[in-house]
Amino acid sequence: MQLSNTSKYAIRILSYMAKQDAGYLHKSNELAHTLDISYKFLTKIMTELVKGEFVLSIRGREGGFKLNHPTSSITILDILQHFQELTDFHACILGNGACNPHKKCILHDKWASPRQEIKNMFATTTLDIVNSGDFKL
Repeated sequence: MQLSNTSKYAIRILSYMAKQDAGYLHKSNELAHTLDISYKFLTKIMTELVKGEFVLSIRGREGGFKLNHPTSSITILDILQHFQELTDFHACILGNGACNPHKKCILHDKWASPRQEIKNMFATTTLDIVNSGDFKL
């Protein structure tokens, strides 16, 4: 399973924001520079994160972005679902369309358990984990 650049950057952005003080307002140019994301792409992702209510956008000279929810309530699965990343999660691992339990590919039964474990990992990993370790963003 390969995540899109948009989803990967969204997770990196939110993780970076989670490591900072809750009241800190992040500027777009600061995020783009620190996370090495093009400014134009970052602003597109930030617009989506605001629409998804992951972050608040504060306008004005002293404005910026801040997390809209506690880090313990934002899961990786929430982020991936917002960016429709898991739409192909039920696709056949061998590229035969959607998984079909009535017309299985040779890896169908072996792939079912790892696929569920991956989904559980995304569902149980919240942004507060970044404060419990020294992770590369």
